[in-house]
Amino acid sequence: MVDYAAMQTTIQEAIKPRSLPLAVRFLADGEDFPEKTRRPKAFLKKRVTICQGITMARLYGWSVGLRKEDIICVPALLGWGMSGAANRDEEMKQLMQSVGFASSAAVADAQFAGMTCVPEGTVHGILLTPLAKALHEPHTVAVYCNPAQAMRLVQALTYCGDGGVEGRAPCASVTGSFGGKVECLQTLYAPHALNAPRLSIPGMGDRIFSMTQDDELVVAFPGQWLSRLATGLKEAGKTIGARYPVTFYQNFEPEFPAPYKDTAQRLGLLDDGSAP
Repeated sequence: MVDYAAMQTTIQEAIKPRSLPLAVRFLADGEDFPEKTRRPKAFLKKRVTICQGITMARLYGWSVGLRKEDIICVPALLGWGMSGAANRDEEMKQLMQSVGFASSAAVADAQFAGMTCVPEGTVHGILLTPLAKALHEPHTVAVYCNPAQAMRLVQALTYCGDGGVEGRAPCASVTGSFGGKVECLQTLYAPHALNAPRLSIPGMGDRIFSMTQDDELVVAFPGQWLSRLATGLKEAGKTIGARYPVTFYQNFEPEFPAPYKDTAQRLGLLDDGSAP
């Protein structure tokens, strides 16, 4: 049994993120949310965006449950296969053109191809909790972080290679698909669907509705990679003292502009090399 509270502490101590690491689970048809899960429609009397649910979990520490009736974001309902549309793919492509994100149908086709959308009707609920509150192995773990913190997470995730998964190539790098829209798919679903770590750039909704900050990226990975991450955070770059915050190099003698050197020479300040 994984100690998810200890895993959360490991991540927090290693990279000091501004918010809590998220555990994400996708509910099948007929599966219920755990007790004390807050459903926005019932708890807040409002529908919200998925990215708002993420903020409530990672900043408030709530366990947040989202079903179709809790979500107001139309692109998310389409992308997460919750719309019931007869032709979800075409609806999404047309929406990208209508709002001005795609200049033509061909561009919309290409953009949609870069999204990792959920097959219609396969995800019936999204459970978002701080990692420490996870009751079962998360399908995805997502960490909002700045670029330097993301660097350490990537170093950790690539440290152990394939982690002993038979037939799987070593994880030499972390990739992503940066479309700038419906990024909740990249942040929450793609790592699970692709069984690989992903880097995502929060989109417009994250910044407008959920107060995601300008310096925040997301590193997300399958929940089964948690032990690999913990090992990597401890061992990756250990020989050279790699850590976060990154240690500034101080073993050098600064050079000053000519007026400072002239004054030092006139006063004999640096003749013996002992001046600070």
